Amino acid sequence: MSDSVKPPSRGRIEIVDLARAVAIAAMTIYHFTWDLEHFSYVQEGLTAQGGWRIFARCIASSFLFLVGFSLVLAHGKRIRWRKYAIRLGQIVAGALAVTIATLFATPNSFVFFGILHHIALASLVGLAFLRLPAWLTALAGILVVAAPSFVSLPGFDSRWLAWLGWFSETMPLSNDLVPIFPFFGAVLIGIAAGRIAVDRDFVAVMRGWNDRLKRLSPLAFAGRHALIIYLLHQPLLFGLVALFSLVAPADRDAIFRGDCTKACLATQDAAFCERYCGCAERRLKEESLFDMLMENDAGPGEMTRIREITTSCSFDAARPAGE
Repeated sequence: MSDSVKPPSRGRIEIVDLARAVAIAAMTIYHFTWDLEHFSYVQEGLTAQGGWRIFARCIASSFLFLVGFSLVLAHGKRIRWRKYAIRLGQIVAGALAVTIATLFATPNSFVFFGILHHIALASLVGLAFLRLPAWLTALAGILVVAAPSFVSLPGFDSRWLAWLGWFSETMPLSNDLVPIFPFFGAVLIGIAAGRIAVDRDFVAVMRGWNDRLKRLSPLAFAGRHALIIYLLHQPLLFGLVALFSLVAPADRDAIFRGDCTKACLATQDAAFCERYCGCAERRLKEESLFDMLMENDAGPGEMTRIREITTSCSFDAARPAGE
């Protein structure tokens, strides 16, 4: 490989560690909110829509940008294979641990290609872009980000292909799906930014900020150990909320009726909605689908049955009283 890339000076760059720590803090906030939703303390579906959905995508993109940027800092002149292999092995092991844990905890929505899976693959594929001109890598990143907006492909709604990209209107259920398209684009843009920082000696400028950032060293320490924090924070948060739910469980019946009635009143009158929501709640409980729905862990088969039940209840609710 060419040695035309200027090697960065040795030593850590505090601002990069701080950025990684901020991303971890944001992810912790998101996951805690997801846990509250899972145990029905907040509105069902909250973290999958609106600002929370954008927040989640920004968090994933920031992590992946830093992966690309750090790949250049660590291997800008030459790939240090031993260090690279150890780090990659740690990430792969972490990804497998997440898959196994979620397969037991939420089998219908387990993580088959989440952020760690993406980082592992991106760390491999990203090596091919380390020697390309920064502008070309950045352009490739933009195209990867944009592709799902212009390309629609059949068959990408299965777990076998969904990890490649958001190319289908319906994606398989997963608690953390971070496909190659569009998210690998953030890695490529990070690699391009890293190349520019190294080539133009911005790395030395960033390292010059280290002394002024010493007061934030505890936060930087968290950034240096982002992987272990990522692996531990969600089991701890999930466990704490689970324990709290044993002491003060959420009223799932009230939450379901409130959400159902709110959605129903957008198109129907109060009497219809009362009959419809009562029917749906009763029949979902009879078929042991209620908790699965409220925990957002219903698989494709269960979701099909849930839709059948709600459709049937809508017909029943529309019938005149006494029929």
